Amino acid sequence: MNWLIAISNILINPIFYKSMLNNATPLIFASLGGTYSETTGVVNIALEGIMLAGAFASVVFTYITGSPWIGVLMAMYVGGAMGMLHALASVKYKGDQIVSGTALILLSQGITGFLLQRIFGEPGSSELVKTLPTWNIEIFRRIPFIGSIIGNLSPLVYIAFICVILSHFLIFKTKLGLRMRAVGENPEAADTLGINVYNVRYFGVIMSGVLASLGGAFLSVGELGQFTENMSNGRGFIALAAMIFGNWKPFGAMWASLLFGMAESFSYQIQTQSILRLPPEIKYLFLMIPFVLTLVVVAGFVGKTRSPASDGIPYEKE
Repeated sequence: MNWLIAISNILINPIFYKSMLNNATPLIFASLGGTYSETTGVVNIALEGIMLAGAFASVVFTYITGSPWIGVLMAMYVGGAMGMLHALASVKYKGDQIVSGTALILLSQGITGFLLQRIFGEPGSSELVKTLPTWNIEIFRRIPFIGSIIGNLSPLVYIAFICVILSHFLIFKTKLGLRMRAVGENPEAADTLGINVYNVRYFGVIMSGVLASLGGAFLSVGELGQFTENMSNGRGFIALAAMIFGNWKPFGAMWASLLFGMAESFSYQIQTQSILRLPPEIKYLFLMIPFVLTLVVVAGFVGKTRSPASDGIPYEKE
């Protein structure tokens, strides 16, 4: 009975749903990034490292300029540059895409840790910086209950959902999107039709980096106002699971990200329910919920969803 009361208290609390949106936002950006890359046939497991680099870059440039928006723009630049590195290794030099992605993750962890200490003088975390101002959208705030959830959020939350709509339109309603899907399914056939396979894949991977870095920027200047070492905390891998669960489609990735965001929000909110009288050591188990859900999704849906036919296969022009 206590559990039913606790869960009911969580489900009727707007804070739970607002937390869900905040937790889902970086996953939406990163899973969209993965969708762009893999739609063109390039696996990008470097999302974790790109998010971390984006979070760090946004804090550093906010610290230097005093403007979190400049921090976000520079995070996008850094993310695009990391995407370019992955594209060079995977597309131009036809290297192993998993190895390239792993190398970028390790590179990002090493460089951010080193520069964190060099710039801010101590390891672990940066100084506090300005965060993006929340947007108070009056038309949303007037809606009972829902207004308290969506009426006052970081602008990056709204931008994430706009990116979902724009990405769906681009991938499924434009000539560029048709080329992306053709290159991901059958690059040889696309090449015979005059499509530049390499350029399309470069575009997909660079866009992947830009979007993933926005997820990292949200973690730092969008929400916390600080960078902490390894603050991406596995979200890049969860985003890959969301992309797979969403069947490599923007809206599918969004719904999967919301599911993971809800799981993370629940894992924190359940700990605040005093009626359960949870011992401290049990509370830590709830923090595992998003990662356990990731394992369940990957184990249960990898074989039931269909990736682009040439995903992960380097293209050699004959």
